[in-house]
Amino acid sequence: MTLAAALLLAPSHALADEKSCLAEAMYYEARDQGWRGMLAVGIVIQNRVRDDRYPNTVCGVVRQGRYRNGNPVRHKCQFSYYCDGKPERPAEKKPWSVALDLATMLLSNRVQMVGLEDVTHYHATWVNPRWAGHMQKRKRIGSHIFYAQIK
Repeated sequence: MTLAAALLLAPSHALADEKSCLAEAMYYEARDQGWRGMLAVGIVIQNRVRDDRYPNTVCGVVRQGRYRNGNPVRHKCQFSYYCDGKPERPAEKKPWSVALDLATMLLSNRVQMVGLEDVTHYHATWVNPRWAGHMQKRKRIGSHIFYAQIK
């Protein structure tokens, strides 16, 4: 079943949860990079949802990481904002509104950006994760570099 079909069959609260998870990730990971940067993060999340190596829900992908006693272990998550120890309370109204609009669009349509079709990883330009050397660099958007698996 496709993600779109699963979402159509899901209860409305499940769709609302997926939208919140997606908007939250785009906001916290890329709010300073405008709508293109937030959209790129959202596309990475959706690419992971469609990839068998990752959880099959948006919230599952966003919250993936190590847990101890039911709580995410600090700095051991796939998306750094989720386990940085800070509460998730969007304070900047305009980027939060953009993130919510983008999440709605991404959950209702199959959206792609040229160069990000199969991208499942990204990192900020100021870090150098060890996995980056084993992947194919695809694109830079704002202060993020995006990667796909080498085929």
